[in-house]
Amino acid sequence: MSSVPGLKGKTLFITGASRGIGLAIATRAAADGANVVILAKTTDPNPKLPGTIYSAAEAVKAAGGQALPLAVDIRDEDAVTAAVAKAVEAFGGIDILVNNASAISLTDTEHTPMKRYDLMNGINARGTYLCTQACLAELKKSAQAGRKPQVLTMSPPLSMKQHWFENHTAYTMAKYGMSMCTLGHSGEFKKYGIAVNSLWPRTAIATAALQMIPGVDLKLCRTPEILSDAAYLILTSPSPATGQFYIDDELLAAHGVTDLEKYSVTPGTKNFIPDFFVD
Repeated sequence: MSSVPGLKGKTLFITGASRGIGLAIATRAAADGANVVILAKTTDPNPKLPGTIYSAAEAVKAAGGQALPLAVDIRDEDAVTAAVAKAVEAFGGIDILVNNASAISLTDTEHTPMKRYDLMNGINARGTYLCTQACLAELKKSAQAGRKPQVLTMSPPLSMKQHWFENHTAYTMAKYGMSMCTLGHSGEFKKYGIAVNSLWPRTAIATAALQMIPGVDLKLCRTPEILSDAAYLILTSPSPATGQFYIDDELLAAHGVTDLEKYSVTPGTKNFIPDFFVD
């Protein structure tokens, strides 16, 4: 799956990049020789959630890229602004923002403490908005230099149906907040030449975060690599579309990739756990 421009020499600013989908996108870009700014909160190893910004940086370097690991809580405006400045200092600019950081709690209203509501909306909706706002000046410069900047947010198509809300209203609001950023910013930034899109999986993806949710069988999931390969196709497009809500398997199929067996956690799986929000 090579594309003419590739990501060599481009700088990606990826939130939640210490593990899972964020790390998979980081190492896929690194294979082209990209610079990757790794934003996450984890600096010390945790037996339940493997992966720190430092182990992610090592993985990026091993894959062939340059890495800048930064310990950042994306709810902290000053920390995000400082991270952008450090990225510019290290790599000269930012070409691609990947809004991947996300918090999840599939709880109903009665069982969602406001602290958990604030965490999800603070990281998902507000964090995506804040990181986009903080990177905007650099993305504009990237556009002026003809580097085809992009914002890619890991969030679902907007489907205002009751069944996507009724079991976990707070989480859906937070996740759709990310998608509303895509909807609004794709229109707002078109005049600058910045493409803004979302990407979402059709099936559940085996990540450490999903492992923490009771009753989810990771054996019936796909690996994060399906999303990193799909993201790579978006990020290397010679003339990127904007305002799109891509689904991983549809995007891969549009590029001739229909055999998805290599992404199965368990070879031969036919009945995957479907992800949320895909009608």
